[in-house]
Amino acid sequence: MKQYLSDLFIKTAEKLTYLKDIDYVFSVPNQKSHGDYSINAAMILSKKLKRNPREIANEIIENLECDKSVIEKIEIAGPGFINFYFSPNYIPSIIKEILTKKENFGRSQKYYGKKAMVEFISANPTGPLTVGHGRNAVVGDTVANLLEWIGYEVDREYYFNNAGRQMRVLGDSVRLRYLEQLENKIDFPEDYYQGEYIKEIANKLIAEHGDKLIKDDAEGIFKQTAEKEIFADIIKTMNEIGIKMKNFYNEHTLYEDGRITWLLEEFKKKNLSYEKENAIWLKLTELGNEQDKVIVKQTGEPTYRLPDIAYHITKFERGYDLMIDLFGSDHNAAYPDVLAGLRALGYDSDKVNVLIHQFVTIMQKGEVVKMSTRKANYITLDELVDEVGADVVRYFFNMRSISSHLNFDLELAKKQSDENPVFYLQYAHARIASILRMVKEQGLDPSLEHLELLTKQVEQDLLKKFFEFPNEVLLSAENYEVHRIAIYLEELASLFHRFYTECRIIGSEKNLAEARIALCIAAQTTLRNGLSILGVSAPDRM
Repeated sequence: MKQYLSDLFIKTAEKLTYLKDIDYVFSVPNQKSHGDYSINAAMILSKKLKRNPREIANEIIENLECDKSVIEKIEIAGPGFINFYFSPNYIPSIIKEILTKKENFGRSQKYYGKKAMVEFISANPTGPLTVGHGRNAVVGDTVANLLEWIGYEVDREYYFNNAGRQMRVLGDSVRLRYLEQLENKIDFPEDYYQGEYIKEIANKLIAEHGDKLIKDDAEGIFKQTAEKEIFADIIKTMNEIGIKMKNFYNEHTLYEDGRITWLLEEFKKKNLSYEKENAIWLKLTELGNEQDKVIVKQTGEPTYRLPDIAYHITKFERGYDLMIDLFGSDHNAAYPDVLAGLRALGYDSDKVNVLIHQFVTIMQKGEVVKMSTRKANYITLDELVDEVGADVVRYFFNMRSISSHLNFDLELAKKQSDENPVFYLQYAHARIASILRMVKEQGLDPSLEHLELLTKQVEQDLLKKFFEFPNEVLLSAENYEVHRIAIYLEELASLFHRFYTECRIIGSEKNLAEARIALCIAAQTTLRNGLSILGVSAPDRM
């Protein structure tokens, strides 16, 4: 419906050229009596054209070449809103589109030929993925799904650093636990990694090497084994929630191939860096930021800014039209420096979109579960999946705007009732599957012959909701708002449950029954497609 109106206005703009230069919006009125869609174009144009908005609205209507079988009537309301009322006979036509497109209903080719990269998780291999990483993981993968649904070729990438102090601490944590397990007296520093997984890695080394590693350095086999074991665990966890990375990019590569040295020379050549207090500073004030920042410390070790800028340059070199970075809110102040550095080197930083998500609080029996990676009093993502299931984990992380703090309620997540939104959606899909099995036993089939019989208000409301899905996918993808799909699906499921309560299939006149079966299949398809975007399964039985 919205697409029909958009195409109609594009055609009308050939005659009324003033429609080409405004950013008008089609919206669904709050009151059904105000039509199916409304547009504010006349009010926007009023000031520009210095004319009465109702007069402009009337002129627009007179120039719209509407198909009367599609749009039943058009009215001007209030100060100049144009309200469109679609024909009840046209509205069911969406069922034909859904049953034809099936799993492709909602997809578009708007960005076909464009290449995107979504970088997410990017946790260094110092411990298992926790629920703190879970929101990043799920939202990043869902953003990638959405971009694929609107035509992008998408690569998922995991960026990590297996060098530096935290990795040295990891290696030494394993070394000390190794010695401890061999009954050596050790002093285990408080700021070392305390998790049980460190002991497990140490025990594997004992099983394989016995006490032969007692004199080995932490930087050798201890660190290497820890990295290998932890990464294997991270990949296992990602697999459990349906995430498949295309690339893993190691920060150390940037040093090996000379990119860091080259970047320092470029900044110096362009007079964008200077030395002060035995450190190298980037002239960020000249690039529009509030203060200059250190890019190489007094110790000679780069700060995060330098390798991050070098890493993003590789993304440009790999030909991505769109680059998404997903970070937690602790990175909120960091990324502007990286973008400024890219702009200074002539790269189009508008191609890089940084998404910041707020943190997650796990609630259990009304209490907050405290988490600390090093102290190991955290919940791993694996444990959360074991507790509530991958579908629930994915849905709960997707169902709220990433700009909002998320309270993950374990009690709600485990409920097998309508209170749990995952159960509510999956039950709607399973209920339709059950209906389709029953009608088949009755010898009834879906039919597109008499869709005009779908005239009850709840049927019309459900049909109109189908029309919204492709546009909802597009807007969710373009604005990186994964929660919009969850909201849409909950509204769709609510309408279907109402339809199920008010409209009989078995026992209805045959033509009406078969039209309603077709409507059920359309609802099931739309639910399944939306759930697939979120990475949630759509069961046929529950």
